[in-house]
Amino acid sequence: MKHVIRTSYVRMFRMLRWGLRPTGLLAFLETRNNRTARWLRSLFAVYDLDDLVHLDIPWWTFEAIDAIDAFLEDRPNARVFEWGAGASTIWLSRRAAEVVAVEHDAEWANRVKGYADALGNVRLHMVAPARQGMIGSGKTGFEGQFFDEYVEFIHCIPGEFDLIVIDGRAREACLSEAVSRLAPSGLIVFDDFKRKRYQTALARHRFHIRQLDGLSACLPLPDSTALLSLADT
Repeated sequence: MKHVIRTSYVRMFRMLRWGLRPTGLLAFLETRNNRTARWLRSLFAVYDLDDLVHLDIPWWTFEAIDAIDAFLEDRPNARVFEWGAGASTIWLSRRAAEVVAVEHDAEWANRVKGYADALGNVRLHMVAPARQGMIGSGKTGFEGQFFDEYVEFIHCIPGEFDLIVIDGRAREACLSEAVSRLAPSGLIVFDDFKRKRYQTALARHRFHIRQLDGLSACLPLPDSTALLSLADT
């Protein structure tokens, strides 16, 4: 049922975008420098990588987008690791010195790679799920798939990271691995923060949690993105 609703939602906004483009409304929204206009325009870019890259909008809450933008502005040499590639990968590459992203979906990774290859500061790795392992995903539809290598890939990259983005599969396990690789003054971006299984996972760790709720890119209803920092910093 959720898949049907999502497909209908995406189709509706694609049709509206096609119909509204000649009116100039979409172009007008792009010129407005305010959050409501950015949000309205993003609704027409749902699940459209090209349009989101064009708009320079990652799929987080706008409160989080602005906070992360400010964080990176103060750190021009920032290193970023990201579980779950997409428009955010390109957005981050425009603001950080280095972005390492890992993606589990080969088709989606190839689409993002088209942009990443043109950038000098992005390394995109495709790590497919396995049929056996210890780390599964709580998301419906991923039963029988294991993400051990995907989760642990962060340890293949030496050094600390100023920003770690957890926005892919097996997020609870990714969080556990991220703790030891985060720079002392760094941030972890944890999207869809309100999901119960994520809150349970976060309770096992000692973080300062900044919960940023509100309008979210591409979504008609409010969502939640959290910024996590180490509790002893």
